[in-house]
Formats: sequence, structure tokens, C-alpha cells
Amino acid sequence: MERKVLLSLFAIFGFYYVFMFESIDPSLKMIFKLIPMILLIVLALRSKGEPRYKSLVVIGLVFCAIGDYTLQWFIIGLTSFLIGHLFYIAAFRSTNLTKTPTIVKIILIAYGAAMMIWIAGSLLRAGDTVLAVAVCAYIVAILTMGWTSFRTSSKFAIAGAISFMASDSILAINKFVVDVPYSHILIMATYYGAQLLIALSIVQYSAIRNKMIQ
Repeated sequence: MERKVLLSLFAIFGFYYVFMFESIDPSLKMIFKLIPMILLIVLALRSKGEPRYKSLVVIGLVFCAIGDYTLQWFIIGLTSFLIGHLFYIAAFRSTNLTKTPTIVKIILIAYGAAMMIWIAGSLLRAGDTVLAVAVCAYIVAILTMGWTSFRTSSKFAIAGAISFMASDSILAINKFVVDVPYSHILIMATYYGAQLLIALSIVQYSAIRNKMIQ
């Protein structure tokens, strides 16, 4: 019952922030942005799962929530999200139930290289070397998260990592390269979806792990 209530509230507040953003009072926008993340943190804490994996995911959610607030100071927010990704990577690496397929590795490497050339290249041409380096480090982290998510055998973890990559890619393109139509909806819908799926992977990974052990 509690789980259903938390998921329902997440859906309501997430939908409101994603699709009704323009109608929210500017002084309240940050509050409404953080409410879905707070609900997911509570959901993760209340989920039954393998302790180490659960703890790492919860800490990752917390740092991402901090990143949501501090993204108004871009480098600080980027650093918070980077730390969050490192905890997600640690969670995924702690599972090691299966290997990441070679084709996935090739696709991720090619995608990462293309994004670095496009986005970091644009920043370098604009003379913003520090930000270009920070963006490259972030791209490496999020690609590693996608790479390691396959080790969990959890469809939620994998889909969450891919959705996170999509969200961050749209955000970076929109911020540094070219305006993306409906950017707010696309960024936040994929972002909330990613965090929800990663939070739900706590229970799914535990079930997969227990089944394999048996």
C-alpha cells in the first residue's frame, strides 16, 4: 500500500512539473522539481533489497537530488550529478551477474566519442576549456553507468541508465549546441523516468540475485 501511494504521488508531482512547468510560480518551481526525487528516495529506502546495492542507489539518488537544486550553478550541479553517477556505477559493479555485451560496448564508445567531439568541441571553440573538460568527464561517467548497468541483469537498471543518457544528452545539446524543441519536457520526462527505474531496480535486482543463488 505504501509503495503504491509513493508511486502515485511521484507520478502526480512528476507529471505536474514536466507538463505544467510554465504555470508554476517561479518561487515554487524548485520545490516542485525536488518533490518527485524526495518521493523516490523514500521509495528506495522503504524497498526490500540487497543491502549494498540498495545503499549505493539511495546515495546516488540523494546526490542527484542535490544536483537538481545546485544545477542553477552549473559546475556545482554537474559535480553533484557526477558523484551520483559514481554511486550508481558502484551499485551496478557490485552485482556482476552477467557481462556487458560487446555490441553494447561498441555502441556506447562510439556514442561517447561523437558526443565529446560535438559538445566538448563546441565548448573548446568558444574558449571554455574548463567546462569542456568537465563535460568530457561527465560523459565518461554516464557512459560507464550505462555500460555497467548490464551487469545487473535488471531491465529496470538498464532502461534507467539509457534513459539517463538520453536526458543528459538532450540537456547538453540544448545548453551548448542548439535549442531543442520541447527541451524541458524531453529532459525532465526522461530524467524522472530514469530515476524511477533505477530506484525500482533495487527490488528487481534482489529478486534476480536470489533466484540465481537458489
